Amino acid sequence: MVCPRCIQAVTQTFAELHEPPLTVALGEVSVQNLPSEAVNTQLNTALNQLGFELLSPGKTALIAQIKSLIIDQVHYQTAPLRINLSTYLAEQLHQDYSHLSRLFSSTEGITIEKYLTAQKIERVKELLTYEEQTLSEIAHQLNYSSIAHLSAQFKKETGMTPTAFRKQKKHDRKTLDQVGNT
Repeated sequence: MVCPRCIQAVTQTFAELHEPPLTVALGEVSVQNLPSEAVNTQLNTALNQLGFELLSPGKTALIAQIKSLIIDQVHYQTAPLRINLSTYLAEQLHQDYSHLSRLFSSTEGITIEKYLTAQKIERVKELLTYEEQTLSEIAHQLNYSSIAHLSAQFKKETGMTPTAFRKQKKHDRKTLDQVGNT
């Protein structure tokens, strides 16, 4: 799940199957009791129709949590992190960062840092499309050290400058769950 509407859709799906969740957050649903096999199958089918995947605890769920935490930080938080991303992820997931990093890289085929960069570039595209902020404001909001750093990273990832992207009539963007996929 990558947005508030996703959370609402998942909450509604669980409720329709008479399995109201205790909490629903980005990438995670907590239930009081584990659903029966039949209900689990129904949930999986209903969630798949909405474009979601029901994950059991384990490696896949941990990857989803890493992605959700990064997406939340990049797309939904107004203040930049005041600690390193590695420290933040380790604290939030109660795991050693080196373990998280190895797991993510081996499963996703890219590093956590590359995934973060891809998410940030997608956020920059979104903000450029709105045309409400200057490049300097966008760089500050996304915790870039300078406009030059943002511009260099943007050009490396997209093949064009932020200014050229902003001038385009059609903006090539991805959904948040597609970002980082090759």
